[in-house]
Amino acid sequence: MLAAAEAARGPATSERSALQLFWTQAPAACPHRSPVNQVLLFLLIVTLCGILYKKVHKGTVLRNETDDDSEAPEEMEDEIPVVICAAAGRMGAAMAAINSIYSNTDANILFYVVGLRNTLSRIRKWIEHSKLREINFKIVEFNPIVLKGKVRPDSSRPELLQPLNFVRFYLPLLIHQHEKVIYLDDDVIVQGDIQELYDTTLALGHAAAFSDDCDLPSAQDMNRFVGLQNTYMGYLDYRKKTIKDLGISPSTCSFNPGVIVANMTEWKHQRITKQLEKWMQKNVEENLYSSSLGGGVATSPMLIVFHGKYSTINPLWHIRHLGWNPDTRYSEHFLQEAKLLHWNGRHKPWDFPSVHNDLWESWFVPDPAGIFKLNHHSS
Repeated sequence: MLAAAEAARGPATSERSALQLFWTQAPAACPHRSPVNQVLLFLLIVTLCGILYKKVHKGTVLRNETDDDSEAPEEMEDEIPVVICAAAGRMGAAMAAINSIYSNTDANILFYVVGLRNTLSRIRKWIEHSKLREINFKIVEFNPIVLKGKVRPDSSRPELLQPLNFVRFYLPLLIHQHEKVIYLDDDVIVQGDIQELYDTTLALGHAAAFSDDCDLPSAQDMNRFVGLQNTYMGYLDYRKKTIKDLGISPSTCSFNPGVIVANMTEWKHQRITKQLEKWMQKNVEENLYSSSLGGGVATSPMLIVFHGKYSTINPLWHIRHLGWNPDTRYSEHFLQEAKLLHWNGRHKPWDFPSVHNDLWESWFVPDPAGIFKLNHHSS
């Protein structure tokens, strides 16, 4: 389904444990000894084994706990995997997001840039022929065949049905060597150090962390102005028996999956992808969460699967709704405090009309191919 097109660097080589190495090199006992001597020799070997094991074990613990003064191979450094999609018509969004992340951290970031087959060469050209050439990245192809029969064709917002919108459902197929992963929508700008987001604590048994839609006073103010939905009723059709049978109150606060910190072990253990696919299939059959409701064909199944089973992200790490209404703005002071800005909604910062597009444009990386252009007309 997902195939890595190319890695920026090869995998780290594994090392044999010191204990295993010791046993493979242990000398054999001499066969021409008296029973007493053999017993004494055996006891001596056991004693030596115990002493050597303690020394080896102690050395291993100290090496794992040493500070930055010790030299560690580059491949052993902590790596933060960040997954972001680069769709053909909005590739400039992904590049701006990547630029903002890379420019605001000293952490070792590995970007997984996901695209469809016909866009992979363009993604590579944009990265390698721009200021982004220094980033550590993998270009990954997403095969939309995995979505066949799982997405309803009717939608009031057809852009939400684009295949890459569902990449977040399939993170374990994309990420193999990492325990923890960050997923970001392409219409975000990161103003803080992404290490802080990566350090988000996930409670035991939780496969992901999200931002609650009613976690910010400013978001509440925005809701009153533009009528945003921030409960399950805004996404699920409670007239349908299948939804009623879930037993989820329609007034339950929803969350936004445009920023995700995920635990891959728990995700696979709980078979999250299979659960999401099940609800996609049910929607095809019963139209349980038409996009004419909350406008989130990818959000709704996640609301169901993760209900009551997710951790929360610091609210400042997901300031959203910037793309909801071009006539509604946040205060400049509030935006300066924000760690991550999200232009979810129809009005994107590279297009017209939009708000706070100056914050987005400061991270824009021009398209070497000249295809992606900003569209900021004066009113």
